[in-house]
Amino acid sequence: MLVLGFESSCDETGVALIDVPAAAAQGAPRLLAQALHSQISMHQAYGGVVPELASRDHIRRVLPLTREVLAQADVQLAAVDVIAYTQGPGLAGALLVGAGVAVAMAAALGKPTLGIHHLEGHLLSPFLSADAPEFPFVALLVSGGHTQLMRVNDVGSYEMLGETIDDAAGEAFDKSAKLLGLPYPGGPHLARLALSGDAKAFDLPRPMLRSGKPDFSFAGLKTAVLTQVKRLGEVPTEQQRADLAAATQAAIVEVLVRKSLLALKETGLKRLVVAGGVGANTMLREHLNAACGKRGIRVHYPELSLCTDNGAMIAMAAAMRLQRGMADLHNDGGFAIRPRWTLGSA
Repeated sequence: MLVLGFESSCDETGVALIDVPAAAAQGAPRLLAQALHSQISMHQAYGGVVPELASRDHIRRVLPLTREVLAQADVQLAAVDVIAYTQGPGLAGALLVGAGVAVAMAAALGKPTLGIHHLEGHLLSPFLSADAPEFPFVALLVSGGHTQLMRVNDVGSYEMLGETIDDAAGEAFDKSAKLLGLPYPGGPHLARLALSGDAKAFDLPRPMLRSGKPDFSFAGLKTAVLTQVKRLGEVPTEQQRADLAAATQAAIVEVLVRKSLLALKETGLKRLVVAGGVGANTMLREHLNAACGKRGIRVHYPELSLCTDNGAMIAMAAAMRLQRGMADLHNDGGFAIRPRWTLGSA
């Protein structure tokens, strides 16, 4: 069975094709081809994502990317069995593009569609890697405006352990980077600047670190960074900026690591999956690997190319649901997007 997946929830247009064995016992789904276009350069001039521009760019990119994927896999469109798309959460206009194209294409082919939760895609993306995890596990989801810890028993079986009560880790990275005068998207730029900084030069807070609960809060950290930036004056030295970047990154990473360890202790599980854009952060990976290694805990990550939003994770989530007979397939030509959609109800 061939599954074509579309991702268009924000500022990346992703398309991928996955081959699905008839049953889970016969093997794992296999990624045949994928293509991705990032809108970063377009949105940089505005310091963040402009929803209307994002939607229009998805319209321009989705069909050329689809042709590219089919050509890579040497597959005809008519051979596709199921078309999956990101149903939510995300920007309403951007979601409409992917959903509309998927449903129209499926109607023309006489094939069913399957709406996928964006965060479930991230959550299951490590199953595309060579070192795929096994159920059950604790998942640290750090994607965009989401920072969550979940117990994952199987596909579709998710128990929320903790989440952010205000800003997410990705927002803390991006907002702090903006305060430091770094370009969009700020997280990767802040991480690079931090390489030449001294994390101990600034004493920044670790919100809720000792709360005893696996919940997060990063708004106070962002405020502390703003306070330090004001104290440095209008023209801080490059070393001061690097030190503050290093201190900010260290604070975020320490909170993510400590909360992940708390969730693992509470559940008694010995396997951690890290997914989402912040999961690509080198310092986070190093500290998680070190802390979990001492405790005999396996840590799994998606490939770096799959940390960002992509079509492969949507096609993979659809494939795993199909294998388990959990797919809510539609072939009536209708669809609904869900810009706000909690993962527990997926």
